[in-house]
Order: sequence, then C-alpha cells, then structure tokens
Amino acid sequence: MKTLDNYYINRATCVIVPIEKNLCEVHEQNDVFLVSKSSKEIVDDSCRYYGSSYQGRFEGAKKILNMNYKLPIIIEEFHDLIFFPTNSPRVSDCIWISLSNIVSYDANDKGSKISFRGDTTMDLDISYYSLENQIFRATMLDHLIRKRRNS
Repeated sequence: MKTLDNYYINRATCVIVPIEKNLCEVHEQNDVFLVSKSSKEIVDDSCRYYGSSYQGRFEGAKKILNMNYKLPIIIEEFHDLIFFPTNSPRVSDCIWISLSNIVSYDANDKGSKISFRGDTTMDLDISYYSLENQIFRATMLDHLIRKRRNS
C-alpha cells in the first residue's frame, strides 16, 4: 500500500478512515492509500484545494440545513463531492464517507456495513440508525443545493 503525504478528495474517493493520530487509510473505488494526515486535515486540505475551507463549508452547510453538529459538507460543487462524518469531526477517529459512492448499506453485528462503487465493502462501528441519519442529512444538503442551482 502506497503512503502519501498529501491527498485530495476526488470522485473516486469512497471513505477516509483514521488509523492513528496523523495517519489515515483512504479507500478509492479501485485503490487504497495511507495518508500521513488526520481525516479532518485531508477534508480541510481538499476544501482548500477546491477553493474554500472546512470552516467555510461547515458554516455553509450549517446555514442551509439549520443544524450544527455532525454536518455533511460539500468538498466541491461541480462534481457533487459531498462527504459526511460518522461522528464529531473534532474526535480523532472520525470517518468521512462519500455520499455519491455508496451503493448500499445495511445493519450487521458490528453496527453497519457499507458497499461502495468499485466493490469496496466496509464494516463500521456505527449504528444503522446513525448511518442512515447521516446519509439523510447529506442527501438533504445535496437536494437543497441542487434546488438552489436550478432556481
């Protein structure tokens, strides 16, 4: 597995999983990388790469959804790169998941199982209800942004 110092979220990115304080495993549709950064740093760097910041994206999502915790964020608008956290982004074990790369999800004995494009499957220690709620929030953000674009 290749280790990278920098990584920018793209259309192939499925999930960012923290391994240690400053080490994450990034699963793309057909590849896996180790990245020498925290999951929040990868998200913030990616937002900045596309012309904003995590804080700016967070504030925008907060205003659009009228919520203020565990918010999904739009990393990049043109390709609809919307990611959501499995828990508070302030905690080091926060996993970030791509809304558009989810194929299916279900409950299992570990919490939840998610299948992504490219045959990546992952068991997560997050309840099915919590995962479904996060997917709903991300879908709502996507819907409201599309509605605004079209009006």
